[in-house]
Amino acid sequence: MSSHSVLQSEVDRLRLQLQTLQVEQGVQNISIGNYLLERLAQLGVTSMFGVPGDFNLGFLDLVEDHSKIEWVGNCNELNAAYAADGYARVKEHSIGVVTTTFGVGELSATNGIAGAFSEMVPVLHIVGTPSTVQQKAKPILHHTLGDGRYEAYRLAAAQFSIFQANLADKNTAAALIDHALTECIKLARPVYVTLPMDMVTQEISSERLKIPLSRSHPLNDHDTEKFVIDLIAERVKEAEGDVVVIVDACVIRHDVRKEVLDLLKETGFPVYATPMGKTAINEDHERYGGIYIGTVTHPDIKKKVEQAKLIISIGGLQSDFNTGNFSYKIPTLRHIELHSTHTKVQYATFAGVEMKQLLPKLGEALKSLHPLVRKFEVPLFVKALPKEDTPVISQLWFWPRLSYFFKPKDVIVTETGTSNFGILEVPLPPGSVLVSQILWGSIGWSVGSCLGAALAARDVGLNRVILFVGDGSLQLTVQEISPMIRLGLKPIIFVLNNSGYTIEKFIHGKKRKYNNIANWKWTELLNVFSEDDKPHKSYTVRTKDELSSLLDDKAFASGDKIQLVEVVMEPLDAPRALKVQTELSAKSDPYKERR
Repeated sequence: MSSHSVLQSEVDRLRLQLQTLQVEQGVQNISIGNYLLERLAQLGVTSMFGVPGDFNLGFLDLVEDHSKIEWVGNCNELNAAYAADGYARVKEHSIGVVTTTFGVGELSATNGIAGAFSEMVPVLHIVGTPSTVQQKAKPILHHTLGDGRYEAYRLAAAQFSIFQANLADKNTAAALIDHALTECIKLARPVYVTLPMDMVTQEISSERLKIPLSRSHPLNDHDTEKFVIDLIAERVKEAEGDVVVIVDACVIRHDVRKEVLDLLKETGFPVYATPMGKTAINEDHERYGGIYIGTVTHPDIKKKVEQAKLIISIGGLQSDFNTGNFSYKIPTLRHIELHSTHTKVQYATFAGVEMKQLLPKLGEALKSLHPLVRKFEVPLFVKALPKEDTPVISQLWFWPRLSYFFKPKDVIVTETGTSNFGILEVPLPPGSVLVSQILWGSIGWSVGSCLGAALAARDVGLNRVILFVGDGSLQLTVQEISPMIRLGLKPIIFVLNNSGYTIEKFIHGKKRKYNNIANWKWTELLNVFSEDDKPHKSYTVRTKDELSSLLDDKAFASGDKIQLVEVVMEPLDAPRALKVQTELSAKSDPYKERR
């Protein structure tokens, strides 16, 4: 045999050996539980929320031992679901994860999961279930309904999730996990995964982990997309540059902030936001004009938007509180809508032409109109502190005053009620993130959400986390202050003490006892929930001067510890936008004669 042949033979042997090693590495086994955790780590998940229960404890062993994912541990499952929601809203391109036990735990979390579904927030709900053997035999186990219907909870969950996976077969477990997570990140909706006790440590191939999950959507049909772009360009030219853009919730949920900003830079279009779209665009953007909410809108903004010759809505979600009780005055002939699944140009709908791919090409097609568009002025959205003679802290004064306290990259969490509405007309600094739940509107949501938002903010390098919550709402979910302190989080919590459910009073029953609550010793809460080595401080402010002095205090403003501020306000005082909205809502109240 020639030396060349010997050398070639050795090369072939080494190549075969290398291929064998690669194959062996490629089929290295991993448990189903750890496969799921590795996929979550690949998505940037660092915190898992939930409550331990006997059917998920084996899985929680794996979570606790994982090097990248921290088990948070909540006070109840509802709060855990709220926290997963807040985490996903702040940590974009990741998801929120909540783990509960079968039946009692998962049903407790359902309200939080439904809210995430309603508001299009990507949350994974993992449920530890009885073993596959038990599910087949259907004994009367604890946490069951006692009638053998082990599938009842999954059927319920199907109403609030876009995909449900039962990891009962090791041969399909990896594919089901991948499909569930892909649906979650692509469609920005919750998914539901059940993990039987006896499947947690079953081993499967790790080969699929080498392939990242795809966020890509099918490409827009080229010809249809080009037709739509040409059609929109024609409408814009007909409008002679008199065009405004309205950004809404799905700009945030479907990850098109950059594409929208690029469009605005290319065209110079004036831009306004809905309540659910607030902070989709930095509010110091030179062509940003404020919030549009139909009839609820400030008159100057309302005129600018509704009298434009063409309105382009991006990522619209037209719910009642997001549209001023459906009071948009935008005729279809002057309206173009860009969505995550379709585009509407006046009366025509183009299915499958989605906004993320469309926007860059649209900006390119319209950039020549920039000089024409710039001729149309945009009213400045600026801070304005009203002058009031009374020392009482009014809603009218409170929110503009807070605008001087906010800093770039703050995370601001607001609760259903006065906070959601009060924040709308306040300019927020660049890079700030507003976290609010306007469509689902579950009172108490903001407290659990604040926990998740604070963990996410810490991960992504945002600034302070500031929570505004009413006294009534806080009583529903107050326990979640405890894990905030345990985890070393430092939110500034403003408790608006206005003696009950103010938003409900304005809707119906201003003088009814059912809208009142017991008054707690609010400044004692941090003492109750605190651990000895965790610094904290609480304050009560009753006047404008007291609040201003506190906000101007550098130590307080630094946010170097968790702090709670009780803000005493009048029971029947509310922000302008809330008053107008509830007046509109009251028109459909069948009991309005008894308000």
